[in-house]
Amino acid sequence: QVQLVESGGGLVDTGGSLRLSCAASSSILHTTSMAWYRRPPGKEREMVAKTLIGGRRNYYSDSVQGRFTISKDNANNILYLQMNSLKPEDTAVYYCTGLFYGREYWGQGTQVTVSS
Repeated sequence: QVQLVESGGGLVDTGGSLRLSCAASSSILHTTSMAWYRRPPGKEREMVAKTLIGGRRNYYSDSVQGRFTISKDNANNILYLQMNSLKPEDTAVYYCTGLFYGREYWGQGTQVTVSS
């Protein structure tokens, strides 16, 4: 069983920045991929950013490309999401997910609210 715990959410003004963290209870070197998703109010969950094994390639949704950066701290088993130039439409619950030993795990989510 792998646990993922997100942190770093909060309330920020338009144009501000936040860095989300996702601490894993297992080595993230054992993952095939890790990603950040978000669920805006009243909308479906959507993929925000994804990193593949070895972190050699990252993927971003069009809506966050150029503003968000996904990264990993392999030594401390932490996945990050640096969010810059935040917009009100970025308001959502953000979740991290990882594929460990062929099984998908999700965190409980952290709320990000961007005020206009």
